Amino acid sequence: METCVFLSHELAEPLAGTAPTTRGWLLVEHPGPWAAKAVADSRGLDEGVGRELDRRAAKAGFRTALIRRPDDSATTPGGARAVYLAWTEPGATWLRRLDVRAADDLLELDLAALAGPTEPAFGDPAAGPLVLVCTNGKRDRCCAIEGRPLAGALAATFPGVTWEATHLGGHRFAPTAVVLPQGYLYGRLDPSAAHAVVAAARVGEMVPQWCRGRATYSRAGQAAELAVRAECGDRRADALSVYDERAEDDGGWTVRVDHIDGRTWMVAVDAHQEAPARPESCGKDEGLPTSMRARLLSHRQ
Repeated sequence: METCVFLSHELAEPLAGTAPTTRGWLLVEHPGPWAAKAVADSRGLDEGVGRELDRRAAKAGFRTALIRRPDDSATTPGGARAVYLAWTEPGATWLRRLDVRAADDLLELDLAALAGPTEPAFGDPAAGPLVLVCTNGKRDRCCAIEGRPLAGALAATFPGVTWEATHLGGHRFAPTAVVLPQGYLYGRLDPSAAHAVVAAARVGEMVPQWCRGRATYSRAGQAAELAVRAECGDRRADALSVYDERAEDDGGWTVRVDHIDGRTWMVAVDAHQEAPARPESCGKDEGLPTSMRARLLSHRQ
């Protein structure tokens, strides 16, 4: 049977503008097993804790994911769980780590107070970047088949920063990964591409070639930013910021993208249904996925 990954690749579905949208990330170490709805239903989390934590995090502006080391035995010492909080806004990215004894300890946190561009006093500053590879086969088998070998290959070179993660969206683009605290999502990675992504992140850059978008922005904003990067060639992660996204009557968007040097671009983004129909995830019915098509309208120095 043809997988969602095979069909997406063969039909050349665009990557730009397919990242999930969130400015904050809450990551909780949990070796597994992982359920399809991992945070809410995975065994080993106290009854109802994952579901409540997910609800509170979403309300505060964080996307929650469970993480584990590619080597299942390499867990945090002493039975503790590693917990990371990340914020992804350009010029205000931060990454903090705290080890907790149990997941329900996190229910004592005021996540709303921790959200935002001001770095909170949560745990300790964490050395970044982190790279998370989606490997949750219970959600989509392609993530396990494609993601686990990639996570293992990355961990061999970057053992301190590589984690497996439960769900990053876009199963059909597997292997998928997110780099934090930048917040850039990537798809269709092989080990060489993934190594290039991590190496770039270590010097404050991103790699447009395999990029799905910066989760900080809406899908239209992601596509607009990547279109400007293609035009200006600047790979510095925080060189561009998206402002003034405006919905138009025709169903599209006009997005302003600013460069730190003062240049500004106006970008038109249209939603386009990709044909022919195909499943957006293995096991789902066929549909027409929506891609974001961006075109530059103007450029001001």
